[in-house]
Amino acid sequence: MPNTSPQIVAFGGGGFSMEKDTQLDDYVLSLASAGRFGDGREASASRSGRPRVCFLPTASGDADHYVVRFYRRFASDCEASHVSLFRRDQGTPSGAQTGGVEDDLASHLLAQDLIYVGGGNVVSMLGAWRAHGLDAILRKAWRRGIVLCGPSAGSLCWFEQALSAFHGAPRMVRGLGLLPYSNCVHYDAEPARRVEYHRFVADAMRPGFAVEDGVALHFRGTSLERVVSSRPDGGAFLVEPCDGDVRETRLDAICLAAPEFVTA
Repeated sequence: MPNTSPQIVAFGGGGFSMEKDTQLDDYVLSLASAGRFGDGREASASRSGRPRVCFLPTASGDADHYVVRFYRRFASDCEASHVSLFRRDQGTPSGAQTGGVEDDLASHLLAQDLIYVGGGNVVSMLGAWRAHGLDAILRKAWRRGIVLCGPSAGSLCWFEQALSAFHGAPRMVRGLGLLPYSNCVHYDAEPARRVEYHRFVADAMRPGFAVEDGVALHFRGTSLERVVSSRPDGGAFLVEPCDGDVRETRLDAICLAAPEFVTA
């Protein structure tokens, strides 16, 4: 099992489903590999040297095209698998490599180095997870040091509160609560979210983090360790109440494309 403290990398948007350059995906893979080989030694003979990565496409309704894109990105470098809650057929279409899991979800997920949660409808995803007990499994995975990540709904889910604008007016959603903050994604791509997030935070939503597409928050435990970006101008912001209004503070972001960047 990974030998690291709990880690979450919450993308405002990006990764293989949104970007041609997959620097955010490369970043989380580096964390997963560091956890697997934390002492610098090679993997034991009983396990492959490739990181184990499992995809949860629940928020998309387990869309076939999303699963196929996941395998295209990860299957060549990782032991890739996915968990479907909406379909019995765990295989992927069009000849893509299959790695679906139906039985003993807990054992499978707790054997991963990285759990990657896809985007989509966070409300439906959280309901399905709770119905199948994945909320408790993911909490245990986090405590064990398995890296958790994802864009959009795959970011919102880890926080205590989140702003969702999927199907209808923006609303506050209660996430898994692993991170004791609120979260807003697609902060630059959908400008109306900024206005609504400010309104919610001013009206007693927890202070939290707003994140642009191509940018990610890396938490170790519940503390923000760093902000990383796949583009030079990407931003993330701390948003907190202040005298009946809100204060928005831009956070320094490390550009992953910079040649001097070195993963810790």
